[in-house]
Amino acid sequence: AYSLSHLSTNSHVPPSTFRRDLRRSPTSKTVIGGSRATVALNVAAEDETKEAILTEPSPPPPVDLDYETINRLTFRELQKECKERGLGAIGNTALLRNNLLNHMGIIDPMIAVRAAAELNEECTPEGIEYCDESDPFYEYNLILSEINKKAQVGHWKGATRKLKKLARRYNDNQINNKIIPRETYISVLKSCLEDRLHGARAAEPARKILEEMSNLNYPIPPELGNACVVSCLGGRSPNGAHEGFGGIDTALAMLAALEATEEGSKTIASDTYGSVIMALSADGAAEEAVLLSRSMVVEHSFTPEIEVFAALADSAAKDGEKGEIVFHAMTLAKAAGYVLDDIASTKPGRDLLASGVIAAEQTDNTALGLRLLTAAAKAEGCEPDGGDALVASSSKAAQRASTLIHRRAINTAVQNNDWKLAVRLLQLMPKRSLTPSAWVWRKVVTVCCKNEKSRKATALLLDWVKLSQEFKADPPPLRIFNNVVNTCEICGEEELTLLVFEAMKSTHDTDGNTITFNIALKRLAKQGQTAACEGIIIGMLEAGIEPNVVTYTTAVGACVKAMDSVKAYEWLRRMRSRNVGPNFHTYNTALASCLDGSLEGSQRGSLIAEEMMQDVDNELIEGLKGPTDYASVIPDKYTKVLARKLLKQLRENWRSGDIEMQVAKLTVRVALKALVDFDRSEEATKIQKQRDAMDLLKKALAADSDGPSVVEIDKSEVDVDFTAVNMLHKDSHRTMEV
Repeated sequence: AYSLSHLSTNSHVPPSTFRRDLRRSPTSKTVIGGSRATVALNVAAEDETKEAILTEPSPPPPVDLDYETINRLTFRELQKECKERGLGAIGNTALLRNNLLNHMGIIDPMIAVRAAAELNEECTPEGIEYCDESDPFYEYNLILSEINKKAQVGHWKGATRKLKKLARRYNDNQINNKIIPRETYISVLKSCLEDRLHGARAAEPARKILEEMSNLNYPIPPELGNACVVSCLGGRSPNGAHEGFGGIDTALAMLAALEATEEGSKTIASDTYGSVIMALSADGAAEEAVLLSRSMVVEHSFTPEIEVFAALADSAAKDGEKGEIVFHAMTLAKAAGYVLDDIASTKPGRDLLASGVIAAEQTDNTALGLRLLTAAAKAEGCEPDGGDALVASSSKAAQRASTLIHRRAINTAVQNNDWKLAVRLLQLMPKRSLTPSAWVWRKVVTVCCKNEKSRKATALLLDWVKLSQEFKADPPPLRIFNNVVNTCEICGEEELTLLVFEAMKSTHDTDGNTITFNIALKRLAKQGQTAACEGIIIGMLEAGIEPNVVTYTTAVGACVKAMDSVKAYEWLRRMRSRNVGPNFHTYNTALASCLDGSLEGSQRGSLIAEEMMQDVDNELIEGLKGPTDYASVIPDKYTKVLARKLLKQLRENWRSGDIEMQVAKLTVRVALKALVDFDRSEEATKIQKQRDAMDLLKKALAADSDGPSVVEIDKSEVDVDFTAVNMLHKDSHRTMEV
């Protein structure tokens, strides 16, 4: 914040200047040109000018001005024009205007008129002498008397016109050591001040009186000077004017006149500065308002009302690109003695915090936004609502910013796998009058499922369902129910599983979809209940739900637990009849069901291996159709492990006399040996090239913004991962993920 000489309509102070100035000492002062200023602030202004010269391109040369244009310039416009031409920007309106006129080489027309009149008076005929024996001060005293009379009866227009006439006639208020007395100025000023400067219509005459008193070094009564500044502000017109009268520029010129007196800024009250700052803020001049605010707090050690900082922060927040000014205003409020944890007990304090939250969202400072809301929650006297709720709901912009801040914080917590923080933030949103979106609910429930927090995930899901029933949120999708059901299954929470199933049926009026049935099949498959699995699949078909490859693979997994290779092979035949092709997970599970030690198991395993190799040939000819994990039949390393186990079982069969060795090698052993030797075949090279091409395609899709999200949804939320089935027959157990 600088003195008034540093204010202009287009002034801009970068954030670095704010931080630099805060580290400077505000104690040393000096008097320059009759006005008090801070040495540190003047140095900051010089640094700002140097920085602008070094970093910004050279501005175009200033435009030439004529006499009429210069006379119409406002106080801030005069300062701007003087700065652009390298002239001094310190002083009142008349001084700035004269500087411009002299620089442009323009002569005041009134001076030329007076010079011509004096020349005519000197041209007298020869031989004639005039002797003036009248009172030389008669006219002066007469006009002075008329001024005082009109001022006493409240005729401010007549008084100001007479005062102007007297000043012009007697050469700037002085003739024969006679000057206009201070009492006359005060009398006229009082008549102008009535009825708030008569609706600001007397603002300009009052400004001129203050400037003339300052030039004559007359002490200005503080109550009159402050009243003049405050009375010319507060209009609804642009620039804080009253239907074109008064305004911010007039008030700034009055402040400059008050600062130019011997008493300086001591005569200016804190409320007067505050009125000007609020007017600047309302006019959108946040940069100038924050400079004047800093001058109040740092230079004059004033403690402005909290409304002043709130108005300044609100003006900067509305701009959308002045977040640093909002933070600077909050820093000044703290330096003035306000505590952020307490100011939310008043409406202006909540408005200040709300502007801080908006600026935090605009600058992507999520941590600061949450800190301000937490500070608001600590304020007392906000019952029955909390201070954070009042701040978040103070305006549409504050509510939007608070919602976005919580959304970003939850997303960061989910990315860091911090489920506790995500849940805490979600629980805070309703308390702060914020409505979580379906995206937020889904993220938090999913991260709880990922960390196997079945009870917390179920509680959140039921809260979500309750809000949807009250029409306060969108209902949870089926896949979220499936995620929670799967988590409850993993954690062995059967009661919670039934509770989630009931909530799903009441929400979507359905028993579930394919994923839901697959989860139920998984539980039965773990117990080896092949008949129950068959009943589930029949129920799906009757409900019009078509089983997919995961469904049939899970049913085959039940046969592994029951060691029923006949049933497993039957499921392979049934899924083909429904136009569902098995993949390598399905074949691996079917091969595992044949490891029962019998010759029939070995023979059936050989038959399954032969069909698998036929599907491999078809895939090599026609190409892969769909994701590798769900559509490919190319054998993996585990397929080779199963094939070797079946070869070992076949060896035990011929050693026990169940089959002749030669017959076994020529029939049963061929298909199994083909699976074992598959990695060394020419087909493996072709398949590897095909997989490399698929990887390149995936990378190309990942470059698209929508690509990764689609793949992630397909694998994590639509189908149950095949590791659940592999757990049924592999020695190493892994956790199933949805």
